[in-house]
Amino acid sequence: MATGTINVAIIGVGLVGTSVISQILSSPTLRHSLSIVSLQNSKNLLLLSSDSERSQISQETWKAKLASSEKPAPEPEELIKILQSISSASAAKHTVIVDNTSNDAVANAYPSFLSAGFSVVTPNKKAYSGPATLFSAIRTAQQSNPTALTYLESTVGAGLPIISTLKDLIATGDEIHKIEGVLSGTLSYIFNEWCPPSLDSTVKFSEVVKVAKEQGYTEPYPGDDLSGSDVARKLTILSRLVPAVAEAVPLPEGFASVATRSLTPAAMLAEEKTTGKNPDSYVSKLAAFDAEFDALREEAKKEGKVWRYVGVIDAQTKEVKASLEKYPATHPFAASLGGSDNIISFTTARYATRPLLVQGSGAGADVTAMGVVADLLKVAERRGV
Repeated sequence: MATGTINVAIIGVGLVGTSVISQILSSPTLRHSLSIVSLQNSKNLLLLSSDSERSQISQETWKAKLASSEKPAPEPEELIKILQSISSASAAKHTVIVDNTSNDAVANAYPSFLSAGFSVVTPNKKAYSGPATLFSAIRTAQQSNPTALTYLESTVGAGLPIISTLKDLIATGDEIHKIEGVLSGTLSYIFNEWCPPSLDSTVKFSEVVKVAKEQGYTEPYPGDDLSGSDVARKLTILSRLVPAVAEAVPLPEGFASVATRSLTPAAMLAEEKTTGKNPDSYVSKLAAFDAEFDALREEAKKEGKVWRYVGVIDAQTKEVKASLEKYPATHPFAASLGGSDNIISFTTARYATRPLLVQGSGAGADVTAMGVVADLLKVAERRGV
């Protein structure tokens, strides 16, 4: 399919946003199809209103230009007016807003963006895993403005084709029975190290978490990763795409409605409620519970199994959960994973005896940005001029 040109407004220029910009500006073909008209961080807005301004922007200059811009970062409603003005002055090219943030206010503005006729491409999980009211507002806005498109591939597996695979299965009439997978790169690394398929590990759970934190796999406060909330958000996004599950398990509060097992011991959670989160002491306090984790690992070892933290969507039992589950040491979730890889299996009417597997790096700025840019190209194919 031929790819036309669209206007691209980028909100958020952190690690992922910077990689998105780099991937676009480093390719003449992408620059032609994806015309960057604005860049925005939490403080400033850089407008590239003319063809001349857009042609002069480069990987070497955009950061300085954004930092020196005298235009303050606008609120979403003001940004809409600005982008409408640019669109009307650029042969009415279709505009897509790229939200690279994890900002609630930006996510809450998706219905307004779509109502204005803009498409939205995002790796931000907030909108699609939030309350059902917001998700419904997004769907309603898009349905009332058919030119507006939404793409969110990178919300679940970075650059892995997880959402597109699920959508293709459903669109072609397949029946989803079960979706199951290791959906957190952080927890994948921790469990691959702590409970490998060789069944010979003696390393302490807290030690693995400590190394993961030192190597940047975890958030500054590791408890945020061990809470399972990231997996719950991804499950919410996926379950809402499966009609039978979305109807039976509505998840009114989004990810907060998902049955989620925290890996932080109950005593630590109770203390956290009174003292708050302390990144510096989390790992040392976790060490007091290593014996409990050792016992868990030994329990699985006796069965020839390993523990994995997984997300499960069971369309037949109408269950959505983020939990700790045992798998045979020969299972793909045990034997096929390495490092911080993600893996997900789709069991369907067509893939009943041998589930469809998608595996690979599910985190990192470059692969996440690849998913974003690929989604932008899909918009360009459908709406480009």
